[in-house]
Amino acid sequence: MKAAGQSVRARLRIGVAASDPGLLRLAAGLRTVGAIALTLAVLGLLDAGIRHLVAGAMAAMVATFAIREKQRAQQALTLALGLPVALASVSLGAVMSSRVVAGDLVFVALIFCAVYGRRFGDRGTALGLIGFQVYFLSLFVGAAVSGLPELYGVLGIAFASSALVRFVLVPETPAGLLERLREAFRARLAQLVAAQLDLLDAGPDELEKVLEDVRDGTARLHETALMIQGRLEEGTADEATARLVQRRIADAEIAAERLGLLLLTARSAERADTLTMHLPGAPVPAGRRLPARDEATATLRRDLQALRQLVLRPVSQGTGTGLSHVRNRLLGYRDEENVPTAPAAVQDAFRGIGEAARAVLGLRIALGGAQDESDDTPATTRSREEMDAEDAAIDAGEDEDRDQEEPTGLRRPTTRAAVQVAVGSSLAIVGGEFLSSQRWYWAVLACWIVFINTASTGEILVKGYRRLVGTVFGVVAGIVLAGLVGQHTWTAFALMLVCVFAMFYTAPLSYTLMSFFVTAALGLLYTLMHTYSLSVLLLRVQETALGAACGVVAAAFVLPVRTDRRTNELLVTVLERLAEVTESAVDQLSGGPPVELLDQARDLDQALADLRAATQPLTHPITPLRARRDTARYVVALLETCAYHARSLAATAELLPTHPSIAADPRLRRAGRRIAHNIGAIAAYVADDQAAVEIETGRSIASLLEPDIPGTPRYSRVTDRVLRHLQRLDETVAGLARPLDVPVAAPKR
Repeated sequence: MKAAGQSVRARLRIGVAASDPGLLRLAAGLRTVGAIALTLAVLGLLDAGIRHLVAGAMAAMVATFAIREKQRAQQALTLALGLPVALASVSLGAVMSSRVVAGDLVFVALIFCAVYGRRFGDRGTALGLIGFQVYFLSLFVGAAVSGLPELYGVLGIAFASSALVRFVLVPETPAGLLERLREAFRARLAQLVAAQLDLLDAGPDELEKVLEDVRDGTARLHETALMIQGRLEEGTADEATARLVQRRIADAEIAAERLGLLLLTARSAERADTLTMHLPGAPVPAGRRLPARDEATATLRRDLQALRQLVLRPVSQGTGTGLSHVRNRLLGYRDEENVPTAPAAVQDAFRGIGEAARAVLGLRIALGGAQDESDDTPATTRSREEMDAEDAAIDAGEDEDRDQEEPTGLRRPTTRAAVQVAVGSSLAIVGGEFLSSQRWYWAVLACWIVFINTASTGEILVKGYRRLVGTVFGVVAGIVLAGLVGQHTWTAFALMLVCVFAMFYTAPLSYTLMSFFVTAALGLLYTLMHTYSLSVLLLRVQETALGAACGVVAAAFVLPVRTDRRTNELLVTVLERLAEVTESAVDQLSGGPPVELLDQARDLDQALADLRAATQPLTHPITPLRARRDTARYVVALLETCAYHARSLAATAELLPTHPSIAADPRLRRAGRRIAHNIGAIAAYVADDQAAVEIETGRSIASLLEPDIPGTPRYSRVTDRVLRHLQRLDETVAGLARPLDVPVAAPKR
């Protein structure tokens, strides 16, 4: 029973780690709720009034969620600077409360400064957010000049409580966060292998659903890899360690994605297209179930299960005869004599398992697990030696700085956003006054919020729609909760804390859910302040709709950034990063000098993530432009396919200096020229559709490497794998021409 209990706890821990990488959402919710609860406890002991309790709760919340720096010292400094900003803001709100026109002008100016402050990084963003939210707090609780001393004390208690919870009760260190993210990567990798195992036995009717699970698992693994990449610099002891972890994470990600493609091919009557792994609804290769009683199939299932268990085994439990036996067997598939007799596609799947096992071994070594080498087989020893050579070759070089022209004036994003928010807020103030002379500021808040983390008109429209939907349903929940709590003050505060936790826990997952919990908590706040009524909550919906509409109008007519323009700019950036990675990898595989390929690959991944987020307004289910939605999804899927092949080329090129089995082939440089030309042509056409460019098509990449002298060996097996990636990359880049309407040159004879 003890072992069963430990197994349940382990599964629960792995499930939580996979669903919330780094426990970021859990920590944010606990930290915010803890700060509010501590503030309420202190104010309750001081017998504070209900308005001071509400003000303290709101101040503690903003003091906690506004801080975004990664280093604790930076967080402490920002929190310390936030208190005088909060005191100045609440004073300004109290002084201007009786001056309607002047107060509105000051509020608009404050909003402009708060948004403009984003250009100064996380600290500027946090201080601007604190300034705006505390001014809003003063309006909400009806702050007056005579009551400022008490409010100063409430704000001081709230900020002190936030600091205590952040640095003592729910602490977070960069190293600890990175450790939890690596645990999440391991859990998500195991989930992906489990989904790939289901791929073997899925029937024709189940295949699309299982493929969707594999796609989701691959995307979630990639998301975690990017999160780790963003924390390596702060969470590791030195740059060499950071680069080692970066390389092992990249190896594991590429090996897992390749294994899924090989398994899909193994169960199909033809080679699977990489696009199938990235585009929902893409043509699925003609399927066939592997023989149920076939020995090779049974072995393949067993080894996939073993690979999953190897991934799940905690790094701290890295020793043991059973683990060594499993590891050695899987690594043995890297040697041809150990690959079982089976059809060629199934044999490739076994080789993929061997490469995945090598990546897992490298991951365990990089994460500092105990390494028992007493039971190593020759295949395992070879894998260790290869990785030792790779580790020794890591050179912590300086990153190249890209010279980019910084926009100035109204072309600067922060300045443009500040002007847009100021105009939208002015409209919201005027319209809000017509709806309610007392609660007009809700419209301003809605306008402000739809501009946060958005960069185009389409993004603002979608965010405003989601906020309105969440608010409508939140009003219903607020009515129910207000009826349940009645006049029970501390019950209402307890339910409000639950709503606040749910708000922060669901915020990264669904903006609609977050808005729902915000509005439900608002209903409880109005109940506490004895100002609750159905008309108040309905007014909340009206003000939210008005504020969102004002934000959309301002974004559409004041210095607008059209969704098409933004997506085109990001698409050009993705293509430039893709060209950079491809050219550098091909040059290194052709015998050129080594460069920092993994950094370039991660830059490509980040650019692609930005593009994917920017296309959400185009791919949203409510969009009426169905053809445009399908085109956007298709282009992003093609780019994800290109990124996969570029990462694979970069990973192979990184191995070149340390692996005797991988030799440079100068002919590859000739094979990569057409790809580089086509990527550049597409980028130029997207930037300017009047550009006189055409993409080239013609013979296959492999045929370009045919030897000039008869009898000369064609190319090695590793070069053959490189050629497959280049061929797929060439085909996929050419495939981008059709949806983007890029002219195609006639094939050369």
